[in-house]
Amino acid sequence: MTVLWTPASDVRQTSRIGDYMRWLGREDASYAELWEWSTTDLAGFWKSIWEYFGVIAHSPYSTVLADESMPGADGFDSVQAKPWFGAGVRDRESAPAHPLGIKWFPGATLNYAEHVLRMPGVGDDEPIVLGYSQTRAPVTLTKAELVEQVRRARAGLVRLGVGQGDRVAAYLPNIPETFVLFLAAASLGAIFSSCAPEFGTRSVTDRWTQISPTVLVSIDGYRYGEKVVDRRAEVEAIRAALPSVEHTLTLSYLDGQVGLGPLSEATDEPLAFAAVPFDHPLYVLYSSGTTGLPKPIVHGHGGILLEHLKMLALHHDLGPGDCFFWFSTTGWMMWNFLVSGPAVGASIVMFDGNPGHPDLGALWRLAEEAGMTYFGTSAPFLLACRKEGLVPREIADLSRLRGLGSTGAPLPPEGFRWVYENVSASLQLQSLSGGTDVCTGFVGASPLNPVYEGEIAARCLGARVEAYDSAGKPVIGELGELVITAPMPSMPIGFWGDSDGSRYREAYFETYPGVWRHGDWITITERGSCVITGRSDATLNRGGVRLGTAEFYSVVEGLPEIADSLVVHLEDTNELILFVVLRAGELDDPLKRSIAAELRTALSPRHIPDAIYQVGAVPRTLSGKKLEVPVKRILTGTPVETAAAKGALANPESLKAFEDLAHNRIAT
Repeated sequence: MTVLWTPASDVRQTSRIGDYMRWLGREDASYAELWEWSTTDLAGFWKSIWEYFGVIAHSPYSTVLADESMPGADGFDSVQAKPWFGAGVRDRESAPAHPLGIKWFPGATLNYAEHVLRMPGVGDDEPIVLGYSQTRAPVTLTKAELVEQVRRARAGLVRLGVGQGDRVAAYLPNIPETFVLFLAAASLGAIFSSCAPEFGTRSVTDRWTQISPTVLVSIDGYRYGEKVVDRRAEVEAIRAALPSVEHTLTLSYLDGQVGLGPLSEATDEPLAFAAVPFDHPLYVLYSSGTTGLPKPIVHGHGGILLEHLKMLALHHDLGPGDCFFWFSTTGWMMWNFLVSGPAVGASIVMFDGNPGHPDLGALWRLAEEAGMTYFGTSAPFLLACRKEGLVPREIADLSRLRGLGSTGAPLPPEGFRWVYENVSASLQLQSLSGGTDVCTGFVGASPLNPVYEGEIAARCLGARVEAYDSAGKPVIGELGELVITAPMPSMPIGFWGDSDGSRYREAYFETYPGVWRHGDWITITERGSCVITGRSDATLNRGGVRLGTAEFYSVVEGLPEIADSLVVHLEDTNELILFVVLRAGELDDPLKRSIAAELRTALSPRHIPDAIYQVGAVPRTLSGKKLEVPVKRILTGTPVETAAAKGALANPESLKAFEDLAHNRIAT
């Protein structure tokens, strides 16, 4: 396999992970040795993260981890899940249960917001938040200004009666005000939850009716490229569906308003931080909700803090002087990952708008304007740039860029090659995979590991990721189910309203008791790198040959005529059906034969589709993921309304073609 990037000879002297290893007394260890220690001595590793980053504890912990077993392990199913909120918290009966005994750092109290606002190594007058928008002029906040804005917003929330455990809902875009509101809520011990304004009313209410927020902050509308989107009717409908909401604040974003309005008023109230338990809820994230009611995934202050400190500093090598960007909306967990940047001293770039306006070069030009040192995006975005023949280094000065992150879908080898040929030959491409469930990546990169074409460089520190074969045994060099066999602090502390923990167990631990099953196919190589090949519930399996969809897409979308594709395998009829979006023209027999020939050569004769159909678009979630499973359900007769929640999709109209095909198949 081709090596595209290798660490500099002095990486252990210049990187943050090198400094950590010297502090730890393991400066001569290989990354593989460090990973092995971090996943077998969990208490030692996570204690070292706590101490190395100087976590501020308002009261000390008694131990790091009393019990390393996870739900479903022997003798563990009998543990009773109980809400842990104290007296005085409203709506206690809907609070999530403690996660069935996985209790980290018991006794410790701290506050996530206190650590983000510490911003180590950053001067008061240095920019820390750079907000770019297609709706209004850029907004920049220095360290001192961010602290002041959070102080005022915190006091404003207190005036509204917000306290520990109350939910604050934000129907807001990726702008500095959303960050300020989040930190203000966290400082109080209130619980934050955001939905991007492009979410439809049903998608928002499906999420927030589960958690009963008391405060709703929204915008009146936004611009997406040239398009003006009015959201006032949606805000009214959302408000009407949430009887728990006592206060609604709508910002005049379309008019260029800056700040949180009444929550930005001057006040003498000091900035303080509620000392909450390590596992006190910080925010509620949601599963995609494409095939049912979204799961309300609760993350805690301490787990998110430790995980993000580790990832941002040791894996992404971010610190003071860095400018960190990840293209995201407030409806994707990468937003929550991005806004932890100041906790390690990095400034962050927030962008609200259409990344393809006026063309796909927009974000690359923004990288130059903002002085980004780390550019994070999705694999579909990089592949779209490749398809367009874009050469970012020719349209923007990317000399400051040291890291480029890719997630959201597997990045195939041709995506890796495109980055090094067209973006920069010297940056480190950091492909990673994780999920909303852990709000991080559990396989990714490190400054110590080379970049191999088409491979994720390593399993992340503290994440005991393994590949299980069909017998539930770990394998190396073979395709297997991605599992996590030891607890991580950022695993959910529960699902909201899941009083007995049954939904939590069912989601992750039903297949392998005591082992987290994530739902992806993974191959772990002999050298420790990883290849993700798609969702295991969307597997192609014909004639005993198992193949992840990512490899299939890499072949099909490598054809110049094809802009996008989606493949499903219908087990009942053993049919393999391919859908293609063409760059131009109509699907004809010569192109079908060309597709078949490519698949036969690259994969196997078993993976030649039984049928190929042309569609106008591939259905995707708002974060860009293809919907193989809902399409499979539609084709087997499930009504569209049941198979997929349209409000969770970026292009719900795309489902019509699959619905029509299903009707035709049933009729014939």
